[in-house]
Amino acid sequence: MKQFLLAFSAIVLMFSCVKNEENKQVTIKESDYFNVRTEGVQTGGIQLIPIETPIGKFKVWTKRFGNNPKQKVLLLHGGPGSTHEYFECFESFLPKEGIEFIYYDQLGSTYSDQPTDTSLWTIERFVEEVEQVRTALGLTKGNFFLLGHSWGGILAMEYALKYQDNLKGLIISNMMSSCIDYDKYAEEVLAKQMPASAVDSIRMLEAKGDFGNPKYMDILMTHFYPKHVCRMPVEQWADPMNRGLSKTNQQIYVIMQGPSEFGISGRLEKWDRKNDLKNIKVPTLIIGGTHDTMDPKHMEWMAKEVQNGSFLLCPNGSHMSMYDDQQTYMQGVINFIKQVQ
Repeated sequence: MKQFLLAFSAIVLMFSCVKNEENKQVTIKESDYFNVRTEGVQTGGIQLIPIETPIGKFKVWTKRFGNNPKQKVLLLHGGPGSTHEYFECFESFLPKEGIEFIYYDQLGSTYSDQPTDTSLWTIERFVEEVEQVRTALGLTKGNFFLLGHSWGGILAMEYALKYQDNLKGLIISNMMSSCIDYDKYAEEVLAKQMPASAVDSIRMLEAKGDFGNPKYMDILMTHFYPKHVCRMPVEQWADPMNRGLSKTNQQIYVIMQGPSEFGISGRLEKWDRKNDLKNIKVPTLIIGGTHDTMDPKHMEWMAKEVQNGSFLLCPNGSHMSMYDDQQTYMQGVINFIKQVQ
């Protein structure tokens, strides 16, 4: 599903209005939004950005969609190690509102360089990568919105805690502020919603480290993923989501997250920023789903802990609320971006 939303090019649409420094109205028209802003050979908005790491230089893949001088949203995908592709549903919503957004495959993900040195897979290094991407794309305090989903939400929180002076707004989508609390929620709430025999089988296979056993994923796909990851029949999962998740870099995913979404057992296992949320001062939207893998009550609490927060609950949504409660999710994101001046 790659919808580039040019169907409405036959008519002149008026997009959202934003304020410039003189407090005058700046109207984004379709001709402005789709205007090519670079010279030479065109690449469809794709830019390979060189980044510095402790072990050398690499390149990461980005793709800009649209133009808006005041509303630029950098999307941080989950995984860790997934791809930008499951965000393609944004193309059906943000362009008609005149909101510019940027796809970005983090280092190690499919469209970016894929080094294998495991020392690279740390939160701290990923934060510095995001900052280098921001600088290369020319994103500033006056226009830079950061949206992080799942693992991307962890990365977005960490980025804000270090570099929030560069942000205009922050969106944390379907992610708690503590992996410790998430593990507790998975054990005490989510596991109890599954048949005891299924939980016992998962625990037995995990204890053996037998994650490659087809039975392991079969149990998750039957009793967990369709209820808490995406509440749609598996055979109806959207193509962008299937592509993005199927290309996950397993080295990164297992090292940082662990082998499944049913709890965290990798380097992120002890990650906890609950006590630091109070230091986030930029306008912040927290999004959660009623049926999420993440505790919606915890995410609602997060919105009260940050200095300028709001909470969006997707009542029919799970971890991929941008698909299974799409209208609620997208309208909430759009409303938040438009309200931040």
